Amino acid sequence: MTITRTLARSAIIGVALLPLLVPEARAQQTRPDPKATEQWEPVPPVVTPGIGAAPPADAIVLFDGKDLSQWQGVDGKPSRWKVEDGAFTAVGGAGDIRTTRGFGDIQLHIEWRTPAKVEGNGQDRGNSGVYLQGRYEVQVLDSYENPTYSNGQAASIYKQYVPLVNASRKPGEWQSYDIVFRAPRFDDDGTLRAPGYVTVLHNGVLVQDHVELKGSTVYTGLPKYEPHGIREPLLLQYHGNPVSYRNIWIREL
Repeated sequence: MTITRTLARSAIIGVALLPLLVPEARAQQTRPDPKATEQWEPVPPVVTPGIGAAPPADAIVLFDGKDLSQWQGVDGKPSRWKVEDGAFTAVGGAGDIRTTRGFGDIQLHIEWRTPAKVEGNGQDRGNSGVYLQGRYEVQVLDSYENPTYSNGQAASIYKQYVPLVNASRKPGEWQSYDIVFRAPRFDDDGTLRAPGYVTVLHNGVLVQDHVELKGSTVYTGLPKYEPHGIREPLLLQYHGNPVSYRNIWIREL
């Protein structure tokens, strides 16, 4: 009698558990195949990264420490900036310089140094600028313990965006900008179709996070867009201070 009751009880429990087991079995049968979400094409091209300060294999080197063959004055004449010890420096009366070729969307690496001897203050101390497409300035300035207006200090998008932090090194020390730039687009009639965007890392620290450019850099008034080509030169500003540059390379995006 006991064995019969035990078997009956087991049968009842099995029947009770059956509805709980069926949904789990059904879920296993309808679960998507993980291979369905695998993407095999396109295959990204292989780019060998640089070792240390060396540029990646697909970069366009704009200064290799030897000459300014990739640069010229804004008047089209050879640059008069001084090349020495693997760097080049703005000298008195040399004027702005620009690349001999134009660029659109880019990743830019550039290293710069303000004078070790501190002279002046505010905007008169180690002033220069990296002008994307010759129009949109990422400010270069000695901003180490040097108060000035925040949207004009180092790593600002000049008169447009204050940097998230001040990551400046001491005067005379080499600093770096890593910039991702998406150029603005214009229709054939000159109408702005899409604004430009800039991301900046200053000494490896994010200081501009995909900010939307408001237009060309201006000292007075409000910035506004003026139509231009999709590929325009990179410009380095001479602002009366002997600022130096080295290790400049670009990847076209």
